[in-house]
Amino acid sequence: MPGEVVFRVAAVVVAAMPNGTYLAELKNGHRLTAFVTGRARKSKTGISPGDTVKLQLTPYDLSMGRILLETQTI
Repeated sequence: MPGEVVFRVAAVVVAAMPNGTYLAELKNGHRLTAFVTGRARKSKTGISPGDTVKLQLTPYDLSMGRILLETQTI
């Protein structure tokens, strides 16, 4: 929805779970389920435990987050 309020936070991947979901931990110790969207999942991104990722959270459900894959140019 346009104008939807979202939070973007950094997290560390703790564990890889089935179906392309991950267990991520924020700096304050809060653990949540994180997932990669369809297009990004098709590109076969390699996320493993210990990686730092950016998450997008909504204020409605803080137990679930979307992993944002941002390309970096070198």
